[in-house]
Amino acid sequence: MKKQNITDLANFIEEDLGRGDVTSESLVPKTREAHGTVCAAEAGILAGLEEAALLAASVSLEITTYAIDGDDFLPGHIVIELTGAARAVLGIERTMLNVMSHMSGVATTTHRAITAVTEAHKGLHADNPPRITATRKTLPGLRTLQKKAVVLGGGLPHRLDLAEAVLIKDNHLMIVTDVASAIARVRDQSEGLSIEIEVESLSDALTAAKAGADCLLLDNFEPEGIVEIVSALRSSGLRDAISLEASGGITVDTVSLYADTGVDFISMGSLTMSAPHIDFSLHLTS
Repeated sequence: MKKQNITDLANFIEEDLGRGDVTSESLVPKTREAHGTVCAAEAGILAGLEEAALLAASVSLEITTYAIDGDDFLPGHIVIELTGAARAVLGIERTMLNVMSHMSGVATTTHRAITAVTEAHKGLHADNPPRITATRKTLPGLRTLQKKAVVLGGGLPHRLDLAEAVLIKDNHLMIVTDVASAIARVRDQSEGLSIEIEVESLSDALTAAKAGADCLLLDNFEPEGIVEIVSALRSSGLRDAISLEASGGITVDTVSLYADTGVDFISMGSLTMSAPHIDFSLHLTS
């Protein structure tokens, strides 16, 4: 996956500094050195450590890490030590913590969704549980970080952008109303790309599967409705040739309801748009 450009991270610092850190410049001598630790206040899955190291290096701070991205951590866990100019430590503090807190929140929420599905799926006489995946519901400028955090939490990133795969949505079908025709047209112009299409009924699902779609997006279906479509696809001999993705308002609290519906993927905008942040704090020790 594409990494966050250091220029983007530097822009984060510039946004916070504005015309300068007037408090530190008034109180802290230029020559003052400082040492500090970044500590977790709650448990979670770590993400954003690589970005924190890049941010620290950009202002000439020495950083020591005590974990790697993707690790789980407990309250009180020290994940970083910083050493260098006190003004630099104070200037980078909030930017670094914001990135780590948000990315770790996304990774932790993803991990919790996966755990909920795995637990609900235990004991079923079926294949592996559905994979948890992100959506394009990301904050502008933060997509790379948010998708990376989903992956660190154990999920899949889905499309990074509109060029990566075909996804025929309901609004496309307001313009090209025939499902089979829409699939044929994008296949002719998008050779080699996976074709996914949103369906709103059992009839459309069967039509799309017969027309050669690679994946069906079952958006805003109740679990019972998904089970009905899966059953119909199996009866028609079409299930094994197509992937199924459930989506639409699914959260960590409700994702387990979709664990045994027969879908392959569960996409959740809430992973990136509603994940609570993880509390990290920086404490100067000298």
